Amino acid sequence: HVSEYQYYEFQAIDRPLDESDKKALRRISSRAEITSTRFTNVYNYGDFHGRPRKLMERWFDLHLYLANWGTRTLMIRLPKRLVDRSQLDRCVQADPEVKVLESGENLIVELTLDSEDSGLYFYDSEGDGWLDSIAPLRNGALAGDLRLFYVLWLTAVERGIVPDHAREPLPGIGPLSAAHKSLAEFFSVDQDLVGAAGESPASGDGDSSFADSSRRTIKSIPESEKAELLLRLANGDVHVAAEVRSRIRSAWAAEQGKSKAKRRTVAELRRRSLAVREERRAKEAKRKEAERLRKAEEAKRAQRARMDVLKLQGTQVWHEVEREINRMHASGYDRAVGLLVDLRALAEESGTGNDFAERIQSIRERHYRKWKFIERLDSHQLGLG
Repeated sequence: HVSEYQYYEFQAIDRPLDESDKKALRRISSRAEITSTRFTNVYNYGDFHGRPRKLMERWFDLHLYLANWGTRTLMIRLPKRLVDRSQLDRCVQADPEVKVLESGENLIVELTLDSEDSGLYFYDSEGDGWLDSIAPLRNGALAGDLRLFYVLWLTAVERGIVPDHAREPLPGIGPLSAAHKSLAEFFSVDQDLVGAAGESPASGDGDSSFADSSRRTIKSIPESEKAELLLRLANGDVHVAAEVRSRIRSAWAAEQGKSKAKRRTVAELRRRSLAVREERRAKEAKRKEAERLRKAEEAKRAQRARMDVLKLQGTQVWHEVEREINRMHASGYDRAVGLLVDLRALAEESGTGNDFAERIQSIRERHYRKWKFIERLDSHQLGLG
């Protein structure tokens, strides 16, 4: 029997909760953990009686829900004036599960996936930490970075509801950040599909033309407008930086004209994801083989050191073997067999294998009743011909 687990988390980013907000939320849930920026509730039985979408409309900017039977939800609230609706729609319109809802001056983007959507019937993770790892993507979206919504598009690709001929809504999502990877993992998007999408950049943030465009854009802002932006910043307007970054992106895109990067089809992405998977598996196999060889070399050096000590001990080591066997417990048997393995290697090296075989045979005959010890001899092929 698998116990029930449900996790609800809400985060207030743009405006922290005041005391009246906290009191109103406490009336909704007496058991929630409530701070000025967060509302968290965990249920191992029972259910949350609040309405997550209503809480988002009134108080919060992010919401995450996770249940151990596979259902998970992400909601993001964004100011309308900072969102290019046409670009947003291009990213999410292919997926009927993604809802874009208007709420006053805001948009709420919501995606809920159930176990039947993903085949993941028991989600073996707790909810704590997920929203913190995803949260940076909201700030990026406010500044015009739509890779967050490309990842949501990939969830539709993963579920097979986007046709093979459809093209990606952006030319890629590279370079991948930890937050993009967390979002994809939260919604169980195949890591190799994400890797294939991330091979092509979504924008020119990393190249010199983007940096040059940023400087030109900032210089071109009229002094009066710069003063207004600084005044808003001084008065605590949390969206000033996002607005400036969004303006920079728009200016850069206008300078570049249409993106030179070809947008790949779903079929092309899938083919590339298969190649990425093979490359990843080959790399992992190579890493494991290198690790195996390293450990084997370490074991060889360690055995060499032990064999040098055994040479100095001479026949006394055989008495030590007998003492360990006669302790008649697991650790003694293990130490005895360890010594015998090293003695066999020493005998092979010195050409005294016949003498070693006779001694082993004698040990087996004298201790045949100690079946756990004999099992250890057998597992190391000691005295089996």
